[in-house]
Amino acid sequence: MSQPTSRLPLLDTAKGVACAAIVAHHLAFYGPMSDIAQPLAPDLMAWLYDYARMAVQVFLVLGGYLAAASLAPEGTARFGPVGQQLGKRFVRLVVPYVVALLVTVLASALVRPWFDHPSVPGDPDLAQLVTHALLLHSVADHESLSAGVWYVAIDFQLFTLSVLAFAGVRALPQGIGRQRAAWLGQAAVVAGAAASLWGFNRDADWDVWAVYFFGAYGLGMMAFWASRAPRAAGWVAVMAVLGAVALALDFRARIALAFVTALVLVWAMRTPAVLQWRGVAPLVRLGQMSYSVFLIHFAVCLLVNAVVSSLWPASPWVNALGMVLAFSMAIVAGQWLYRSVELRTPSLPTLLRWQASLVAAGVLVQLGSNWA
Repeated sequence: MSQPTSRLPLLDTAKGVACAAIVAHHLAFYGPMSDIAQPLAPDLMAWLYDYARMAVQVFLVLGGYLAAASLAPEGTARFGPVGQQLGKRFVRLVVPYVVALLVTVLASALVRPWFDHPSVPGDPDLAQLVTHALLLHSVADHESLSAGVWYVAIDFQLFTLSVLAFAGVRALPQGIGRQRAAWLGQAAVVAGAAASLWGFNRDADWDVWAVYFFGAYGLGMMAFWASRAPRAAGWVAVMAVLGAVALALDFRARIALAFVTALVLVWAMRTPAVLQWRGVAPLVRLGQMSYSVFLIHFAVCLLVNAVVSSLWPASPWVNALGMVLAFSMAIVAGQWLYRSVELRTPSLPTLLRWQASLVAAGVLVQLGSNWA
């Protein structure tokens, strides 16, 4: 999760670039503004449609890096009770997520009667609302209420898997020694990354579970340990073997990007001149609030798409400007969510109130649709 001020401008800049790529990808993917504007820049639209989504790999690697820094900087668990750690993470992730989903459900209900397009989610039913509120929608195979919400569920799964692995090592007899416990914790991450990169990630049937994505996440963890080690050569060699075998077995551009991101991260975090770089200010700010922008941008893009494509259905230039407007408004909305919700210290009662609000709003929307 982002902090009020950036202590690592390099990481925030990377998150800012990745966030911008994801928003642009969704604008190109969901249309219809992008369909109308496509003749103006067909190559750019094709790239955004096909490749910009791979920026998710940057978030996965950075997520693993930050998880290792907070959970096990030396390879051994540095956190309290497992339940408390997971509960805190769940609340911090889900409060802004549920608020953004509530906005999206209302925005979808607003445009659905007059904007007939596949990008508009259908009326949510009760089961769909509940599974979204609990981050179980992908597992339950329910239609997503917003673009990219699968990532929030996967992020929590990855964090949970990491916490359980380090806690499991901590539960071993104390006689194994601190150094050996650290080695076991790090070995568990390497083994998990290998299983993901060489096996699970090659089968799309696993893409609703953390094991599908743990390869990139684990590479991020290794990048953190490599950046802190007296010599990085050993960790770099392990990462190189994992990446080379994975790509030899089944070349996946997204895995290549995760591998390169992890290696660049090791180099950057071990280079004093790079660490002293203050980043690109607008991207640093975007990186700090990237989670909130990621959560709410679909609702904004949906509204702008509905208005612009309805009023100017055949003007490429107006629709191209509409895409720029939607991108800008998504950042403004993300800043609101970041300052009003994400930065506030969340609590379980706050989470329960917002979850109840989401379910209630969804039920009212469905009842209104049935009545109409």
